Amino acid sequence: MEKSAVFFDIDGTLWNYDKFIPDSCREAISLLRQNGHLAFICSGRARAFIQDPDLLSLGFDGIVCSCGCHIEIGGKMAYEKLIDNEKLIETIEMIRGYGFRPILEGPRHLYMEDSEFGLDDGFGNILRRDMGSNLIGIDSNYGKWEANKMSCATDVDEAMRLECFDRLKKDYQIIEHSETVCELVPAGHTKATGMLKACELAGINPENTYAFGDSENDLDMLEAAHIGVAMGNGTARAKAAANYVTTAFDDDGIYNGLRHFGLI
Repeated sequence: MEKSAVFFDIDGTLWNYDKFIPDSCREAISLLRQNGHLAFICSGRARAFIQDPDLLSLGFDGIVCSCGCHIEIGGKMAYEKLIDNEKLIETIEMIRGYGFRPILEGPRHLYMEDSEFGLDDGFGNILRRDMGSNLIGIDSNYGKWEANKMSCATDVDEAMRLECFDRLKKDYQIIEHSETVCELVPAGHTKATGMLKACELAGINPENTYAFGDSENDLDMLEAAHIGVAMGNGTARAKAAANYVTTAFDDDGIYNGLRHFGLI
């Protein structure tokens, strides 16, 4: 069997939001690599937000993150797209004018203003808990950022939100997770482009790619892979975009999906 590359989303795929990783997932990734295939994380998270030692202990041959803006292979950075800081200044000032609350996401730090994400903000508290000293201020580091992408709280009037999106769409891919949360990714970069770039860099035929995901920001990856596998706990759109639906992440979904295709 030719060497394949398998790309895994993190949240809802490798683990849940309490960071629970099933033992069957650990076994499956180990067997996959023993069989000579490559295992990649492929995440919308920035590299600075992929630091959990338990997650990384699963053993990955590479990391595609920030929706394709940062790629590591064999522990070495192989590709990076940073947003120009002049463009970031322009963007931040514009979106704040619409009431958006930005978080900048980069290879070493996430940038967030405590005044915009108070102690009653759930996501802000997750970042404070998980990022530690790698979570720093936007304004105190003004114009000195290293950011691949942004996330935004968009809990504003719908007409304001849509007007802002219309102004952003020339420079960014806008991923709407809900009416109150979006991601802004440099145009031309997606999980799918990152996956294919990683294959090019690793010498893998794109015909030998598999992708596992569960949600809206996995759709392009599921469609671009030769075989897209949606988790049983995934959204209806993820399942529709996939070639195959495995069981839920906590019902041996990774193991069953890899076994179904003879990769383990």
